[in-house]
Amino acid sequence: MKSPNKITSLTIVLFIYAIAIYISYIVLQNVPSENSIIKVLIADIAATIVVFFFSVLFKNSSVYDPYWSVIPPLIVGWLIFLNPEGNSIRQYLIFGLVMFWAIRLTANWARGWANLKHEDWRYRKIAADTGKFYWPVNFIGIHLMPTLFVFMGCLPLWYTLSSSEAINICDILATIITLAAVFIEWISDEQLRSFKKNSQHLPYMNKGLWSIMRHPNYFGEILFWFGMFLFITATKSNEGLWTAIGFTFMIILFKFISIPLMDKRNRDKRPGYENYINEVYALLPIKKRKR
Repeated sequence: MKSPNKITSLTIVLFIYAIAIYISYIVLQNVPSENSIIKVLIADIAATIVVFFFSVLFKNSSVYDPYWSVIPPLIVGWLIFLNPEGNSIRQYLIFGLVMFWAIRLTANWARGWANLKHEDWRYRKIAADTGKFYWPVNFIGIHLMPTLFVFMGCLPLWYTLSSSEAINICDILATIITLAAVFIEWISDEQLRSFKKNSQHLPYMNKGLWSIMRHPNYFGEILFWFGMFLFITATKSNEGLWTAIGFTFMIILFKFISIPLMDKRNRDKRPGYENYINEVYALLPIKKRKR
């Protein structure tokens, strides 16, 4: 069977997400709980299950990939709706930052995704490693776990978007850090894209931001969620400090799951990558001391 072209594939994914968001909204309206965190979490999981169903249907887990960046703006919008007493300047500032991050990241995924037959190599590796247990592992590891990580990253929003505290220096600092994070991701992704297009004769990328960090795109992502948490300090309350678990789990995700996978693959495929590991830290923007 002929693979659908890119436009058709993206249209299908858009339709899938429209269904998932609609179902999550219905669930959100009917969860028998007054706790908005629980309500949004259950609705979020419901949407994930819908996307997972289509991942199975199309035998392609990359259908889930844009979920990471599509859902946070919806959570922000919903929380602004629930908190009309919150400082509107802070609310729309955070909404703008999250939208900027989401559009950039979703567009980056769409540019690199060929069609419904194109699946991330990591999912294919997991499929080969798990065999007949792939789809249960897939649901937990590829779909549900990232949903929970992003949800935890969004937890500070419950406190920042409901706060009526006046805009202050902490808002400005959080905005600068969050914007810097998005630009770090943007620049590093564009540098990597240019490298893949024009430098096929080189074994691996170690120019630009990649010369001071092995994974500057992951560093930018962690920094983004730290910036979201930093808005908590602008509320001048200790009540939401526990939501630091969000960006903490982001560090765990990238440091202990994503980076080891990428480094192992590059060690196997790219000559000299071991030297690069010995010279450049994964996430720290400083060179290692030469032995």
